[in-house]
Amino acid sequence: MPYTRSLLANGMATGYHAKAAPPTVTMPRLKAMVSGAIGGFLDVALNFNTQAFLDDNLLGQFFRIGWKMTMFGDETWLKLFPKLFTRKDGVSSFFVKDTIVVDLNVSRHMPEELNRDDWHLMILHYLGLDHVGHIGGRKSVLMPPKLREMDDVIKMIHLDSILSNDSKQGDTLLLVVSDHGMTESGNHGGSSYEETDSLALFIYPSSKAPSDDVSVIKDTMNQVDIAPTLALLFGVPIPMNNVGVIVVDCLLSLTDGQLLRALELNSWQLLRLLKAQLPGLSCVVSASGYPADTRWSKVSLCSGTVEEMFCCLYSKAASLHTFWKSSTTSRSDSGLHYNHTVNAYHDFLMTASEWLTRKVTDKPFGQLAFGILAMVLSSLVFLRLLFCLRIEECLKENQGCAEMKSWSLEEIFVVVVVVFLVVSMGSSSMVEEEQYIWHFLTATLFWIIIRKVMKSLPLGDQDRLNKSSYNSRFSQLCSILVMLICGRIIRAWHQGGVNWTHLPDISKWLTQAGRSQEKAIRVLSVISVTSLSLLAFSKSRLNKLFSNLLQFFFLLSGYLVLQHVMIHQDDEFLVSGHGATFMAQIIYAVLSIVTCFTVLASPWLSPVTTCKESASNRQLDCSQSVKNRMISLSKGLNESAYLTGWAYVISWSLLQLLLQKPSNSMPVFLLLLQISAAMTYFSSNGAYRKSWVEVSALYFIGMAGHFGLGNSNTLATIDVAGAFMGISSHSTVLSGILMLCITYASPILVLLSLTMYVSLKNESYYGLDHTLDFGLLLKTVLAVPFLVPLGINSVLLVAYTIVLLQMRNHLFIWSVFSPKYLYVCATTACVYIGTFILTANVLYISLVYTLRRKRMSEVVQTTEREVIDQ
Repeated sequence: MPYTRSLLANGMATGYHAKAAPPTVTMPRLKAMVSGAIGGFLDVALNFNTQAFLDDNLLGQFFRIGWKMTMFGDETWLKLFPKLFTRKDGVSSFFVKDTIVVDLNVSRHMPEELNRDDWHLMILHYLGLDHVGHIGGRKSVLMPPKLREMDDVIKMIHLDSILSNDSKQGDTLLLVVSDHGMTESGNHGGSSYEETDSLALFIYPSSKAPSDDVSVIKDTMNQVDIAPTLALLFGVPIPMNNVGVIVVDCLLSLTDGQLLRALELNSWQLLRLLKAQLPGLSCVVSASGYPADTRWSKVSLCSGTVEEMFCCLYSKAASLHTFWKSSTTSRSDSGLHYNHTVNAYHDFLMTASEWLTRKVTDKPFGQLAFGILAMVLSSLVFLRLLFCLRIEECLKENQGCAEMKSWSLEEIFVVVVVVFLVVSMGSSSMVEEEQYIWHFLTATLFWIIIRKVMKSLPLGDQDRLNKSSYNSRFSQLCSILVMLICGRIIRAWHQGGVNWTHLPDISKWLTQAGRSQEKAIRVLSVISVTSLSLLAFSKSRLNKLFSNLLQFFFLLSGYLVLQHVMIHQDDEFLVSGHGATFMAQIIYAVLSIVTCFTVLASPWLSPVTTCKESASNRQLDCSQSVKNRMISLSKGLNESAYLTGWAYVISWSLLQLLLQKPSNSMPVFLLLLQISAAMTYFSSNGAYRKSWVEVSALYFIGMAGHFGLGNSNTLATIDVAGAFMGISSHSTVLSGILMLCITYASPILVLLSLTMYVSLKNESYYGLDHTLDFGLLLKTVLAVPFLVPLGINSVLLVAYTIVLLQMRNHLFIWSVFSPKYLYVCATTACVYIGTFILTANVLYISLVYTLRRKRMSEVVQTTEREVIDQ
């Protein structure tokens, strides 16, 4: 940006590193700049559905004094201030693939607006630079030309007559600001230096430029400092909830008395906020000020309680100000008095601003404690139910009380994992690097399972005597090894977290290798997922025509995704066109239709064995008809759940191959392969295993995969670009759903696979008591996969809520603990969605089979009468 750099070098502009408070997303940052208030992390969610901003703010102050304002650019301004702008043209900030049109829609208004003289404030919010970052990162090849474009915009405005010395409209200020920074990958939302380092550039008319050397960027200021500075520059009241401090370097054109008055007004405003938080704060300022020969020469340190400290700081500043105004000393002494007064005000303002910023995290402790108590009770209910299921499982396997009291190694380890996760939540470093915990503990659990399988392998002469058992154990061993290998590759795909993202990994290597390598990996992943789907459906024991139909539709879906990759994702920086959007919509429709068709149709196409159908001769004792129908129901549940489960995981995997970044395509297939291997292991006969341990292992796979796809506990790793794939017009709901799908691809994939798990475990109940009634059968197949994810998530949610309450005054409450809690809440939502889908599927399949049995009851009764007559 050569022209902007020349302004700084020639003293025509003053630049600052404006530190933005997290969350570093647009809407809360705009609020901070116009109101001076610190927002909360709830604004991250509200950022996608912005509402009118009703708090006291600069734009409201300008509107009340009769200013005419115009706005062109990000429509967030129009949503925050819907009735304040005389002329406006908003563009959506969420179509991040667009780097050209969003800025052209802003720049096309400038020539006309610069020739008008009927406005007092014009806001231009350019989005292209942010979109370039989201697509290609800070080092994108589109970044230099986009910066030059912004430099040309600044040059056009600065050279216009509106900023010239002979302008008839009075002095004009050109303020160039950025709402946030960005990471190396171009994302933002977290609290790293790259994300919080934004720009504040004050560009003056040449006649009003400061006389001192401003050829370099000044020290850091806070983004909230913009609000009080602009308020005092333009003569409007400082917003009521402002916690910012005026930037003195921007007020050098003021006289000494005017500058001290500005500092006094800022101090009064912050003192009012302090009194609202500290009712005991009462400051009395001496009317005569400090005597010149003693205490004015040094502002002593203040200590004591919070109230005493603030009262001391303010009283000293106010007394020094009073003394300066009444001083009759020489010019040199007066200058020294002035400097001490400015320093005293600065000490009070900075201390008050920091304290008020931290105070934002304070909430009513009593109400929070009551809510946590309710959460604890809910968690205890889940744990109690799980404990009862474990006891029942032991009794079902004819194990004694001693076995119920003794825990296997894998059971103990699962409990240790949950306890360790709870303990680690109290450490900010462990929260930042949580991915290492999941990867290590998940791999350790599989090694424990391998140890158990190895111990159960037949040895010596038993190989010949029990060859089938040996083959079963060998199959189990191979399945676990596949899970371990896939997990290790996924672990190496991304260096997640905060402290080690700069280290090399597979995804960085693919990005550096070029688009052709990324494209080849993506094509291979699509082909692999499609092939696995064809193999899975070919093993179905349902109607062959139905199975072939499913194979055709999933082959079609894979082909469409492959075409989208080959045609529309060849150029990383290609603006989304109608062709790409339309094809993505077709893929959504095909995947939705084939999945819904599988879920709804499979229970009706599975055979139900009746007494008449199963009789090998007419002498069959039909007193077994109830048993036969229960066996039939169990088999129907198994077949339908098997098909439905595979339909879910294949559809979800193909959807992720469409939405995820190109470098994440192979981990999606590896996760699917992990789940397939896990199902193979869980379905094999062998050493007795606890079903709740198996479901826990699946849950661990999902969480390890979540971090393996490049996610972390910072908001900066959320992939915004893919959330608008296939959306032709802005929709907060649709883009939010797609963003949730991308971020929680792995946990949701595992939760969807639980439907398949139900079908595999249902096999083991054929040999049990077939007099089970309908409700007991549902409890047998559904209770564990339903309660285990809810139980684990409940414990983690309760634990982290308690941690967050304890850490509410911690230094990293905004940067570490608050973003993590958003992720915990989102994980809870995903778990509830996944378990709801599982429950709805099993209930639907069971109800369909119940209905079919009732319709065939007359046939059964007729058959029984015929047998009795014979």
